[in-house]
Amino acid sequence: MNDVKKQTPIIIFFALIAVAFIVIGTVLFTPSQQRDIKEIIQPVKLVAGQTDSLIISDMFYAENYNLDFLENENVEIKFDKERNTLYFTPAPDFEGATIVEFEFGGNRFSFPLFSKIIAKQKFEFAPKKKYNKVNLFGSFNSWDRTNLEMTDKDNDGNYEIEIPLLPGQYQYKFFCEGDELMDPKNKVIVPNGIGGHNNVVTVQERFSGKGFLHVDNLLKLGHEYKYMFKYQHTDPKAFIKDKDVIAFIDNKRVYSDKIFTGNNKVEISVDPADLMGRHHLRVVVSHKGQISNIQELVLENSEPVKNNSDSWYDGTIYSLMIDRFNDGDEKLNNPVKHDSIMQKANYYGGDFQGVINKIKDGYFTDLGINILWLSPVYDNPNVAFKEFPAPHRWYSGYHGYWPIHHQKVEEKFGSMDKFKELIDIAHKHNIKVLLDFVSNHVHQDHPFFKKDRNWFGKLELPDGRLNLRFWDEFRLTTWFEPYLPSFDYQNSPEALKAMTDNAIWWLNETGADGFRHDAVKHVPNVFWRELTKKLKKEIERPKNREVYQIGETFGSYDLVGSYVNNGQLSSQFNFELYNVAQSVFINPERSFEDLSFEMNKTLEVFGPLHLMGNIMDSHDKSRYMAFADGDLNLSQWNAVEIGWNNPPKVDHATSYKKALLYYSYMFTIPGLPVVYYGSEFGMTGASDPDNRRMMRFGENLSENEKAMLKEVQKISKIRNGHTALRHGDFYTLKADKNIFAYSRSDLRERIIVVINKSKKSQEVEIDLPEFYKAEDLKDLLNGKTYKVENNKLKIKTDPLSYLFLAL
Repeated sequence: MNDVKKQTPIIIFFALIAVAFIVIGTVLFTPSQQRDIKEIIQPVKLVAGQTDSLIISDMFYAENYNLDFLENENVEIKFDKERNTLYFTPAPDFEGATIVEFEFGGNRFSFPLFSKIIAKQKFEFAPKKKYNKVNLFGSFNSWDRTNLEMTDKDNDGNYEIEIPLLPGQYQYKFFCEGDELMDPKNKVIVPNGIGGHNNVVTVQERFSGKGFLHVDNLLKLGHEYKYMFKYQHTDPKAFIKDKDVIAFIDNKRVYSDKIFTGNNKVEISVDPADLMGRHHLRVVVSHKGQISNIQELVLENSEPVKNNSDSWYDGTIYSLMIDRFNDGDEKLNNPVKHDSIMQKANYYGGDFQGVINKIKDGYFTDLGINILWLSPVYDNPNVAFKEFPAPHRWYSGYHGYWPIHHQKVEEKFGSMDKFKELIDIAHKHNIKVLLDFVSNHVHQDHPFFKKDRNWFGKLELPDGRLNLRFWDEFRLTTWFEPYLPSFDYQNSPEALKAMTDNAIWWLNETGADGFRHDAVKHVPNVFWRELTKKLKKEIERPKNREVYQIGETFGSYDLVGSYVNNGQLSSQFNFELYNVAQSVFINPERSFEDLSFEMNKTLEVFGPLHLMGNIMDSHDKSRYMAFADGDLNLSQWNAVEIGWNNPPKVDHATSYKKALLYYSYMFTIPGLPVVYYGSEFGMTGASDPDNRRMMRFGENLSENEKAMLKEVQKISKIRNGHTALRHGDFYTLKADKNIFAYSRSDLRERIIVVINKSKKSQEVEIDLPEFYKAEDLKDLLNGKTYKVENNKLKIKTDPLSYLFLAL
């Protein structure tokens, strides 16, 4: 008994120590998302005087959101913790940038908030006949024909409406009781891609001048690094002060004692010990209400990232259809047998082994590819089905988008073990793999549809019509075909859980690195939020992996961007930029000024350092070469029938040069280039399925195709060898009818790209910013040196040519 009494204080002492360790452990070893934020919180963009909301999970991931926001003199901020929703109301007269701060997990975090005063754009239309209802619709409202009704208050036949629009270019029409009509007063039109045209309105900036913040230099002074920037404004009298600059290291503000300005130079001083590991430094100038571009530098141990970086920002994507790429195992060949199916709509024989063979051959490595996007690998039906629209052709599921099972692969491609082998071999060759995930629908033979019919929406509309292919009118419920039932996630939490769990299953089962998501805009945001939450909780955080998700959405920047954030998708394909770029490059009369304008819009929406996919071709688009060679025009409405009845072939050698021009652009702009199989050598084709011809290699290529492939390899190598082309800013130096010149700059280098789309040589004079201090420019393709005198570059460009010039 006495021994027990003697031990009691000791027991209590050790018990207290144990409790202390538990408490300390709770503080030190709480999951990282409770103490820190891994995502870079993106700027919140608002309209002065208007309340807007934001779901907090779209900003960053956490298991709980116990946040306290500090007061901001310019913006009223309310946080509804029950709904995890933030409400922002900027003051009616507040224009510019401010810093929002909040407490979370014992730390203080910050993010930028931008507010603009938006002027209203007036639209007028006097139809030739009497209508009871006239609506405006366009790219600014995702082509909704119902929500912008125009009024004729004085009954004079002239309908009017005013809507607030941010600076940019917008396409539009008028919808009059079923009729889609052009604006006769506006002569600026563009093809709409389906045989008609749209009007275009350009909304200019409210400010007469424009400011740009350039990256300049890195100055190392012992235990202090100075990151240098230069603010350039079209008004020579515009001088900034310290208070005009806001800066962030990741999600922490840089305080004013570390920010210095003078003569429009900006210095951010940082102790390099505070920047060990990977960090983002963001700087923006807000001068008299005008917000500059954001400069975003990716730093590794205080230094700008090097060429050995393997982040998703360094990716080059190669898109291939497994069935149409390479036949590596002829024993698997078993096309669908049906009296009415034509060869173009049937299986060709490509398989997993064919892809493996090309990985081992070094085909992708030689092309500079480090990401493979594979078409869906799901098991598809072994019979043909008739397409609903006329002329009702019969198709097989060779493309993979008709899943009949959620955990089985297509036997015509190989086994699950062979697919895992493909991914393993890709990884050994430093190539990541994206799975094409189909979340919108399944095939009618899928067990989900057979067992749980209530998971899916109805094919019949209340008015008796079939809800088929109403891409915009009923975008969240429409079916693609009568045999492809569409999920109803909004009314079926069971379906939501099953399909998001299935996505996680595929990554865990195969070791793949991310997803290309099909038909994103037809799936509600709640699905993407739930999927991304599971990815972060079950894969990214515990395995320290970053899963890349790129989506497919045809629509406005607002619609596309509503899915791109830290709580949903990493990116989407940038079809809005592609539409303008394709038209500018193909149409000799259209100016690069339009493309420069659209590029600035893209950077404003998605930021200077983004992961959006830049395309030239895709499996849903007619191939670029068909336009370059003159077989199709941008107003073509019958490209599908041309593909069936008169498939294009390349007749002109110069068409390969035109395609290379687009590659020189696509590989040197912000975002990730996406190479659609065969485009690297100039494969042509009209619309689906003609744009899905069998891939060709080696001796099956013409001399012109072999030459183009070599040039694309060179272009890709230059991108992979220069950080400025992957992480740098974008600044237009010259944009006119024939010439597009721009610089890409980071702290390591500046590269100037010059593109001449004219069939004639051009004498080009380009003004370079004075602080570049440029004397010589070296051509990265041939080593030739160009002299710069008085900050002017004067060169003669060859017809249909491009230059990559390094300072």
